[in-house]
Amino acid sequence: MPSLENITVIIVTYLTQKHILINCLKSIDNRVKIKIVENSQNFEFKNEILSNFDNIEIICTGENLGYGKGNNFGLKSTNTDYALILNPDLICDSEFFSNIIKVLESAKNFSIIGCQYQKDRIFLPAGFFNKKQNKKFANKFKNEKIDDLEKVNWVTGCSMLLNLKKFSDKEVFDKNFFLYFEEFDLCKSVIDKGENIYTSKYLKIDHLGFQSSLGNNLENRDRANRLREWHWMWSSFYFYKKNYSYMRALYEMSGKLIKSFLKFNFYFLTLQKVNKEKYFYRFLGIFNSMIGRSSFFRDKK
Repeated sequence: MPSLENITVIIVTYLTQKHILINCLKSIDNRVKIKIVENSQNFEFKNEILSNFDNIEIICTGENLGYGKGNNFGLKSTNTDYALILNPDLICDSEFFSNIIKVLESAKNFSIIGCQYQKDRIFLPAGFFNKKQNKKFANKFKNEKIDDLEKVNWVTGCSMLLNLKKFSDKEVFDKNFFLYFEEFDLCKSVIDKGENIYTSKYLKIDHLGFQSSLGNNLENRDRANRLREWHWMWSSFYFYKKNYSYMRALYEMSGKLIKSFLKFNFYFLTLQKVNKEKYFYRFLGIFNSMIGRSSFFRDKK
């Protein structure tokens, strides 16, 4: 019978603000094991966290591994049957952990179960890779007509429950990604093996969004924005190339490459620094992925 003691929550952090992380930790049942994987050499407020929570282990990776490799780092030392991947910038609903046992009892044969947003009905927490199927699901979701446990092709990575009994290798995420599309790539591999992915309306979270690793100052925020633009585009191209073909990746991303190049030049000539930088890093992300370079960009100080 499933129990909370057989679940490990993994939270990957990097320059995460203290109050954001603590709000997340407070929403987690204290019977659940928690691993905080800090993507640096030092976790700034480690002693404060450990003195206030007795179910937490903090591990520093020594460098910024990104989302996928950071979670792999935590999963390798996880001994429970289930792992709940959580972003630090979210809060679990008050009934989340009482409901998770009910969900585990009803979903006997699953690889991944995704959570849903408490308030946001605009962004889909799950869906299908096929555009027609996804549109149909989106209509059902927005009209609140989906089942309590709905079978899907993908779920968002900010909160996902993994059945580790289904994964022979703890290297669950593709290490070639640094940010973005890791969960879609993982879900695609699960679906291709004929295994099951669900989204559950009983597992609710509030997600701040884009607050996981901003740090406390403007410089870090600017660096985070550059990382987002570069890696969103790099990962998009790599996802299509890996899971479909290079030609499919070109079809999906060539328009964005041209658009980014033209907009960069326009904003450069009109002296609009913020937009110029945005489209410059978007262009570079696609271009580097297109020519087969790794997701190397880190924008270090």
